[in-house]
Amino acid sequence: MKYVILVLVVLLAIGIFRYFRQGTFLKTLTEEQFRKGYRKAQLIDVREPQEFEKGHILGARNIPVTQMRQRLVEIRPDKPVYLYCQGTTRSARAAQLLHKKGYQDINQLKGGFKKWTGKIKN
Repeated sequence: MKYVILVLVVLLAIGIFRYFRQGTFLKTLTEEQFRKGYRKAQLIDVREPQEFEKGHILGARNIPVTQMRQRLVEIRPDKPVYLYCQGTTRSARAAQLLHKKGYQDINQLKGGFKKWTGKIKN
């Protein structure tokens, strides 16, 4: 029983560490902040294609997080990257991958697409 508790405490500590470390390289932007900058950036929807086709932010490219490693050549490291998914889980995962590959200016939409009130393309 002690070992189970120890393992759970260690896993929780790792999760907390990753969450706070993520804040050092990923900026979470409000919708207003996101709108101000995404037109000058690379706007990437990291959801799956069928989700993207049902509706996405106008001007977004679809690079699902599941394909991101293979499609990194499509993302310029010298320009800001604006990511979003349905919530924030997948965009955070995509941000970690980009950070590991040397990308610097990485941003995500707070609350994701489900909170977006701006223009969308269906």
